[in-house]
Amino acid sequence: MAVYLDHNATTPLKPTVAEAMAMAMGAPGNPSSIHSFGRAARKLVETARHQVAQAVNATPEDVIFTSGATEADNAALRHTGMASVLTTATEHDAILQARDGLITVAVDGQGLIDLAALDHALSAAPKPALVSVMLANNETGVIQPLAEISALVRHHGAFLHCDAVQALGKIPIDIQALGIDLMSLSAHKCGGPSGVGALVATERLEPSKWQFGGGQEKRRRPGTENLIGIVGFGAAAAQAIDDMPHITGLGALRDGMEDKIKAGVPVIRVMGADAPRLPNTSNMVLPAVPAQTQVMALDLSGFAVSSGSACSSGRVDPSHVILAMTGDRDLSACALRISMGWDTKPADIDGFVAAYIRMAQKQLAKLSAA
Repeated sequence: MAVYLDHNATTPLKPTVAEAMAMAMGAPGNPSSIHSFGRAARKLVETARHQVAQAVNATPEDVIFTSGATEADNAALRHTGMASVLTTATEHDAILQARDGLITVAVDGQGLIDLAALDHALSAAPKPALVSVMLANNETGVIQPLAEISALVRHHGAFLHCDAVQALGKIPIDIQALGIDLMSLSAHKCGGPSGVGALVATERLEPSKWQFGGGQEKRRRPGTENLIGIVGFGAAAAQAIDDMPHITGLGALRDGMEDKIKAGVPVIRVMGADAPRLPNTSNMVLPAVPAQTQVMALDLSGFAVSSGSACSSGRVDPSHVILAMTGDRDLSACALRISMGWDTKPADIDGFVAAYIRMAQKQLAKLSAA
């Protein structure tokens, strides 16, 4: 039986979420209708809004449902009237391609933002300025120091957007304590359905409307709500909080996996190993062995992993995240991401370790013989 270790791409739908969505499929009303069916549908939407808000310590009124995090990221960067946007080279493409003229702040070899460089860049950036930094990187799991970033942002009178997609359900998130003005979330990264997400917009910075039509979602994002998806998102957000102790426990499993693989394949590099990381994520570079070769060989052995972001239409491109961390284009083409989740068992990792070591030793032997 194949083992799925690509949860950072999409986490399989949790059973409790599927049950909630199946129940919502039987609700015929439009949430904007005022009759009893419409009111019942509206209650489902607002319950989900409360569940998503609670997961990040926001107020329900701040939650604007979207089609996913890409839409939320684009709304944050394009529809808040900012004269400049500062970000890092390790962000998701939904940020890096959202608008022209981004000011890029350097990261160090662990993938952590250079706070001194951010301070300098904010001093020179046209005002008003927005800083967009993800809470946890989707490829390496590296967790950024958002509280320190927020303090710098406030000092310069700027605003802070955070793509918290990978962090939801894996580490505690408190939008208020972290001083975040806008936050992007996605359901399918925490055991919910794809095609639904949210922009959490606090009263300090609200976007203008980016779609035009009716009055849904504070008139910012009109259109009949994706009732089934929204219900699934709410259920997933609530379940993710309950499941967090299990995800936290994956950190020891991940660390043991890395130690065993390093013992069997000493040349590998674990990216971001000296920085705070999500407990479920590992990014390993096997020098001179293309990521595509590794992914295909491991897939044939029954293990699904990836080379980085899953938003490239099936392409296996060099990782821009690893390139930003190392400055080495060759290494960036050899990075492999292993991401565990709610259904990962110790036996799955034992099997993966054995398969990875076999694959790596075989590939390295080929290189030696060439």
